[in-house]
Amino acid sequence: MMDDLRLFLQQLRVICVKEIMAIWNDPATRRIVVVPVIILGFLFGYAANYNLEDAPYVAVDESRSYDSSRLLSRFDGTGLFHRVATLQSPDEMGTIITRGDAVMAVFIPADFQRKLDGGEKADIQIITDGRNTMTAGLSSAYAAHIVGQFNLERAGRESPVTIESRTWFNPNQITRWFFLPGIIGLLSFAQVFLLAGLSVAREREEGTFEQLLVAPVSPVVILVGKAVPPMIVGFIQCTILLCISYFWFNVPFAGSLVTFYTALFFYLLSSTGCGLIVSSISKNMQQVLVYVIVFMIPMALLSGIITPVRNMPPFLQLVTYADPLRFALELIRRIYLEGLTFGELAWNFVPLAVISLVTLTIAGYLFRHHMN
Repeated sequence: MMDDLRLFLQQLRVICVKEIMAIWNDPATRRIVVVPVIILGFLFGYAANYNLEDAPYVAVDESRSYDSSRLLSRFDGTGLFHRVATLQSPDEMGTIITRGDAVMAVFIPADFQRKLDGGEKADIQIITDGRNTMTAGLSSAYAAHIVGQFNLERAGRESPVTIESRTWFNPNQITRWFFLPGIIGLLSFAQVFLLAGLSVAREREEGTFEQLLVAPVSPVVILVGKAVPPMIVGFIQCTILLCISYFWFNVPFAGSLVTFYTALFFYLLSSTGCGLIVSSISKNMQQVLVYVIVFMIPMALLSGIITPVRNMPPFLQLVTYADPLRFALELIRRIYLEGLTFGELAWNFVPLAVISLVTLTIAGYLFRHHMN
C-alpha cells in the first residue's frame, strides 16, 4: 500500500514539474500568467467606477431670478456636478448632450420666480444622456434630491421624515469595493481555464501526448498532474490580486484567509475541470482559445459580476447553477466584505464541489478514452 502511494506521488511529482516547466519555459505563456493579472487588477481598480463624480452639466436659466440662481448654486456646490456652460436657449441643450460635452441639462423657465412667489407649482426640466443609463439614473436621482432640499429650505421648514442611511459592508458605496473582490475570481478563472485547456493541446501539437499515453502511468496520475499546476498558478494570481486590492486600493478584508483559500480551492478545482474537458476535445491550441472565448463570455455575464443574478429572467437564473463563476464570486465577496465563516457558507461550497466532481469525472473519462 505504501509502495503504491509512494509510486503515485513520484509519478505525480514528475508530471507536475514537467507541466510547470512547460508553462515557465514558454515566454508567451509566462507573460499571460503574470502580466495581465497585474495590469487588469490596477485597471479595474481605477477605471471601474459607477460613482457619480464631477459630472458635467449645462444650465439654461431664463428666469434669471434670485431663486433660480440659488437653485443652480446648489447643483454647483454638491461636488457631484460641475457646470461647463450656461446656455442662452434651450435649443442648444440637445447639441451639447449629443456631442457628449455634458451628461445633464437643467432648464429653468422664465416664469419660475413668478410661480414660486404666487404659490403655484413651478416646473423645471432635467434632461440626461440616456446612452449611459447608469450615469443618467444617478444624475436624475441626485437632481431630484437637490430640488427636494431646495423646496424644503424655501418653505422654511424641515421634512417631517428624515432618512438616516447606512450602507453595510461598503459604507461609502465605493465601486471598487464591489468590483475588486469579483475580479479576483474572474481573472483567475479565465487564466486557469486557459492554462488547463492548453495543457493537453500543447502536447498534441508538440507530438509528446502519444508518448504520455504509452507511459507506465495511470489516467488518474495524468489527470491530477495536469490539474495541479494550473491550480498553483491560480492561487498565485489570486494572492497577487488580493494584495493589490488590500494594500494598494485599501479595500478592507473582513474574513478569514483560511476560509478564503478554501473557497479558492473548490473554485479553481472546478475551473481546472472545465479547462481539462476543453483540452481533451481540442486538437490544437487554436481550438482551445476559441472554446475559452465561447465559454468565458456567457459564464462571465451569468456570474453576477455586472448585474445581479436575481435581476435575470427565471430560466437564466436556473442556467447560472451550472456556472462555477457565479458561486465563486458570491463566496469571495461574502468572505472578503462580510467576513462570513466557513460554517455560515457551508452550503455555498456544495455547488462548486458538485461542478468539480462532474467536470473532473468527464475529463477523466475523456483521458481514459484517449488512452484506450
